[in-house]
Amino acid sequence: MRKLRSFFTTGFFSLISAVWVLPVVIVLFNSFKSNDSIKTSLFTLPSTESFVGLENYIKGIFQGNYPFYLAIIYSFIITVLSVGLILLCTSMAAWYINRVDSLFCRIVYYFCIFSMVVPFQMVMFTLSKTADKLLLDTPFTIPVVYLGFGAGLAVFLFSGFIKSIPLEIEEAATIDGCNTLQIFFRVVAPIMRSTYISVAILEIMWVWNDYLLPYLVLDKREYRTIPIQIQYLQGSYGQVDYGATMALIILCLIPIISIYFFCQKHIIKGVLSGAVKG
Repeated sequence: MRKLRSFFTTGFFSLISAVWVLPVVIVLFNSFKSNDSIKTSLFTLPSTESFVGLENYIKGIFQGNYPFYLAIIYSFIITVLSVGLILLCTSMAAWYINRVDSLFCRIVYYFCIFSMVVPFQMVMFTLSKTADKLLLDTPFTIPVVYLGFGAGLAVFLFSGFIKSIPLEIEEAATIDGCNTLQIFFRVVAPIMRSTYISVAILEIMWVWNDYLLPYLVLDKREYRTIPIQIQYLQGSYGQVDYGATMALIILCLIPIISIYFFCQKHIIKGVLSGAVKG
């Protein structure tokens, strides 16, 4: 009975995985097909007549009046700065919230949890005006905005793991002469390595693929991320180039899939330790 249940469970989740992967496979196949064949036979494999090789990738990179390499650079800058700021600020905040455990800290913690359920559409217009007035409309300042939106999940995961760290370890470091910052960076932070990695990957996937926030905040004539560049590519010359668009989507997915593939064991471990313990 147990083997039968395991067989059906494996089959069920394999089917779900196939459904999730199928759109990516379709986009990958169509990135090597001509634009006309994509319109007429979207779900077929590339044939001798429809196969165009790397032509769509070359068009996607060089087509349009905005260099694609700039979109890559700005996406990279925004992702690195945003994720780094989120990891540093939220881990320190979560540690303070759990170790001080005052009424103020509990209120801050519940505000962070509440921010996870607030839809972005409720605040996007006010946010865009505020970011414009505070000069947060560049790739070097928009990470401050991402910090506000990414703090909820990060604080939740870090707090769950910090509750499992014995307080005696920090007390021993205090006796050895460590100050507050030394305790955090030399004792607490190394212990939270798996949680750091899991939060980093989750935030990287969000920031790298985000379209709406950069579209509302950044000056699109000067700064474009990869998703914004893909959107503008669709409108080039008054028609949609499906082949070039799908080629750029694949290029956008490769870094995230690679990072997730090599760090997936840390993601599962970090999420479980941050959400279950304590």
